[in-house]
Amino acid sequence: MKIALRLLCLFLLLTIFAAAPLTAQTPDNIIMTESGDTEEDTARPLDDIVEKRTTLDKRVLPYDHVREADIFWEKRIWRVLDIREKMNLPFAYPERPFFTILMEAAESGELTVYGTEDDKFSSKLTPEEVSSMGATIDTVITFDPVTYQESIQVVRNELNPEDVKRFRLKEVWFFDEETSTLQVRILGIAPLLDVKDDNGNFKYEQPMFWVYYPDARKMLAHERVFTFGNDAAPMTWEGLLEMRYFSSYIFKESNVHDRRLQEYVTGVDMLLEADKIRQEIFNFEHDLWSY
Repeated sequence: MKIALRLLCLFLLLTIFAAAPLTAQTPDNIIMTESGDTEEDTARPLDDIVEKRTTLDKRVLPYDHVREADIFWEKRIWRVLDIREKMNLPFAYPERPFFTILMEAAESGELTVYGTEDDKFSSKLTPEEVSSMGATIDTVITFDPVTYQESIQVVRNELNPEDVKRFRLKEVWFFDEETSTLQVRILGIAPLLDVKDDNGNFKYEQPMFWVYYPDARKMLAHERVFTFGNDAAPMTWEGLLEMRYFSSYIFKESNVHDRRLQEYVTGVDMLLEADKIRQEIFNFEHDLWSY
């Protein structure tokens, strides 16, 4: 009787295994295609010692809440940042210039940019409008090498990031009574495009669009900056701007006439006037304390 039960159990197990589908394990270096075929994983090798994710996983700390009643002094400042200065060379890093980061984010819709009718972020620009900025259309005459037939082709010239050499910064300096500190917050960034004549001579520069910096902080916090001396030191664009690790000069302050410095001073006097404004901001906080 026991032998018969054992044989019956063995028969049932063989029946179950025969009905179950056979599954083959795919090696780690083999991937399945949509057609069911397998191919080797062709991922490119790591161009470093380890995969660095400090920048990608960074979280942006929100600004401290400031009550309106705690702000008893405030001044708006407009600056110009020239990427040709030695301290600002990371802005022109050829592999990933700062302008390219802003342009790609604006064209993809990840970042909302605003028109230059004013600097108050009043009119939004679409990604299509941003893509057409700086691009030129040329007509080129070509000849067929066999029939020598003449044909006209339309060529689109994309904007060269090297044509953007300066940026405008709009910022607010204010004194917070709660913390008894003088603080500064960047409000906007605008790339300045060189406008040239038909002969390639420089005419003037104009702002392309305004970026509202508080909204761009999260995106800039995931973009790495070239650091001098130590490639292992992680620094992001958000950190560089918050630490104010750049060189710039003032070209406008809030005033009753809403005019720039160049409208009433020129040459060296304009630089001296800009330095005078900077010293006034520094002395304002310094004079609040007695020693």
